[in-house]
Amino acid sequence: MARILFVTWEGGGNVPPALGIAAELARRGDTVRFLGHPQQREQIEAAGFRFEAFTSARPWSATARTGPVGYLAMFTDAGPGRDLTASVAREPVDLAVIDCLSLSPLRAAQEAGLRRVVLAHTFYAYLVRCWSRGPLALAAAFRGYRPVRLWESAEEVLVTTLPELDPARQRPLPPNVHWTGPVLPTGARPASPEEPRILVSLSTIHYPPQARALQAILDAVAELPVHAVVATGHAVDPATLRAPGNAELHRFLPHAEVMPGVSLVVGHGGHGTTLQALAHDLPLVVMPMHPMLDQPVIGKVVEERGAARVVRANASPGTIRAAVTDLLTSASHREAAAKLGDRIRSGNGAEAAADRIVALAATPV
Repeated sequence: MARILFVTWEGGGNVPPALGIAAELARRGDTVRFLGHPQQREQIEAAGFRFEAFTSARPWSATARTGPVGYLAMFTDAGPGRDLTASVAREPVDLAVIDCLSLSPLRAAQEAGLRRVVLAHTFYAYLVRCWSRGPLALAAAFRGYRPVRLWESAEEVLVTTLPELDPARQRPLPPNVHWTGPVLPTGARPASPEEPRILVSLSTIHYPPQARALQAILDAVAELPVHAVVATGHAVDPATLRAPGNAELHRFLPHAEVMPGVSLVVGHGGHGTTLQALAHDLPLVVMPMHPMLDQPVIGKVVEERGAARVVRANASPGTIRAAVTDLLTSASHREAAAKLGDRIRSGNGAEAAADRIVALAATPV
């Protein structure tokens, strides 16, 4: 049985894949623990894992109103790297599974000679073509961090997405990069709504356009014969929004429980929300909330596959209404989503990732 340390950070869609893979490893009998931001303790311990909080990391909150500078400071903060080194010294592990954006833990593990797996929770094409060449990575390089070199130096890079959606598959890649398929809650099944219902979810973390976009969506659906189920996330207070009579507002809703009862998802293009919607055969209206993140890339790819319509974050209620109406009445979009959904449901990303981690842990150093 292997001793495995997951190193994570408080974000949105980066955490569920780590928890899903960890659960599969624990089911097989491996010893799994987590290292992350203090505010992650409740979520991770509720999932059944031992948790150790960063003690040297800068204060960080995914729901705070922070910009690129705040994310850069968090991703390049040396504190989590020091905490990883200290944690492993106190309690040795066979390998570490480290979030792809946790640059200082990746470097600390490399310097310590610790076997490591990079967990990539979005399209690898975005990471190597956009994120690693964008302003955040350029600023990180100024601080001595080279993301691509850190990824390529790891024993494995596990990409938890559907391979045929990831544009990175179109070019040769380092031999340590492997696609596992999405890691989603068990039991994903095609939606079977009894009435026209839509799920609206623009991420649980804060983005500047989020409140305005949610209000525009509510104004758009007010004139449609649908029922809207809206999850505002932790960063937007539902009381600040004007909800029409055909909408219900919540801070948080488990997507896996809601999606079987809806016909359409209006989302921000986050990898987890998007792949989970497709796993339920649901087409999407995608409103990317941040131009520097993976959301525009994901929206574009899914739109090209015929399963989504992309609108701007500042789209008018009329534009949103037209996109929602189009997808609710379009058989071709639903068929495209169902085709992708069938592919997602045919695999199990958590099992595939666990297979590779277990095999690596069993390999003699």
